[in-house]
Amino acid sequence: MYFWKKNTLNERSVRIQRALSENVNFSHDTSLGYPASKLDGKVFNEEASFLKDAPILQTYVANPNHIGCHTYGDSEKAFKGTQEIEREVLNVLAVDVFKAEINSFDGYIATGGTEANIQAIWMYRNYFVNNFDAKPEEIVIIASEDTHYSIPKAANLLMLDWLKIPVSFDKRLIDVSVLEKKIVAAQTQGKKYFIVVSNMGTTMFGAVENPDDYTQVLEKYKLHYKLHIDAAYGGFVYPFSNKESMINFENPKISSITIDAHKMLQAPYGTGIFICRKGLIENVLTKEAEYVEGMDLTLCGSRSGANAVAVWMILFTYGPFGWCEKIRVLQMRTEWLCEQLEALNVHYFREPFMNIVTIEAHNITADLVRKFDLVPQKHDGNNQWYKIVIMDHVEVDHLFTFITALKTTLQKNIEAVNL
Repeated sequence: MYFWKKNTLNERSVRIQRALSENVNFSHDTSLGYPASKLDGKVFNEEASFLKDAPILQTYVANPNHIGCHTYGDSEKAFKGTQEIEREVLNVLAVDVFKAEINSFDGYIATGGTEANIQAIWMYRNYFVNNFDAKPEEIVIIASEDTHYSIPKAANLLMLDWLKIPVSFDKRLIDVSVLEKKIVAAQTQGKKYFIVVSNMGTTMFGAVENPDDYTQVLEKYKLHYKLHIDAAYGGFVYPFSNKESMINFENPKISSITIDAHKMLQAPYGTGIFICRKGLIENVLTKEAEYVEGMDLTLCGSRSGANAVAVWMILFTYGPFGWCEKIRVLQMRTEWLCEQLEALNVHYFREPFMNIVTIEAHNITADLVRKFDLVPQKHDGNNQWYKIVIMDHVEVDHLFTFITALKTTLQKNIEAVNL
């Protein structure tokens, strides 16, 4: 680990105080040009006594604007202190977690995984336009049917076609034969440039797709492509539970990754993270943002620097070993649930290194859904699966209560059949 370590409470507080001291202070500094200020003092009292022990809340009140991308070129000097905090977060995730070389990446803390995924596809669309003089109708997105809805949303916004690749019902594996047929058909329809989204932890199943399934077919036909990894859910789980994972920047075919801190990391909402290799993000430079120092390379523009501080605080509270321990506990709870389901002969899907268990819907009654807040694959009445996500608050006692209720339900079903 180059950047990630565990800090004491005092070390964390001192670091954030130093960052805030390096920012403009709207309470004391004469700052006339920014269309920004601290939070309204009549509502958010910056003198409240509890704030001295709450660095994140202090940052929210100070209200730094992290507009721009702070790994590329210049940034607004008024918020240089907390911008450095954001760079520290990106170094931990890009270098220590996803194995990028130091100073080989760009990125920022986005509003969420949806924005980060759209940022990637926007960037690659422009990359193909700028470097190959591609026409939009020649560019296509490839992603599985289990991919997050942000991908069809990006296709709609950017006016690109999406090749939806089917997966197997039981294993959630990409159907490579259909993938190849769709790519060949797309070629005949004039598609020349492919934006691939491969999932590290699908939303419903936690399935981890093999990016080689996509790239091997594309390379077979000598096609231009860029590969993005959607690790919005799995990014804070899979690299720690599967030490042999090669889904990271050591794989030269991977150009960008999305990670969500507001899922497994339990950061506030608005803490999606986008990371890409150097030489790509400038394809979305908005030159018209001339009043912004360094201009802007992000989809959202203005964004809260407090979110960077929140992610930093969590990472440096746990440190790498503390985080690994947390993930191992969640893995143990997940394995316990799977063992109980197997004992009941209940069919489920679970990616071995993830903490999502998805159960076939015919085993689950409406009463169980209501009692345990189970989430369906579809709300349209054609649902085939329900999922259980073993988050930090889900303890074995909760799972035991669910298994007891499920066992009672299954027994009643058997008795009803035998009547």
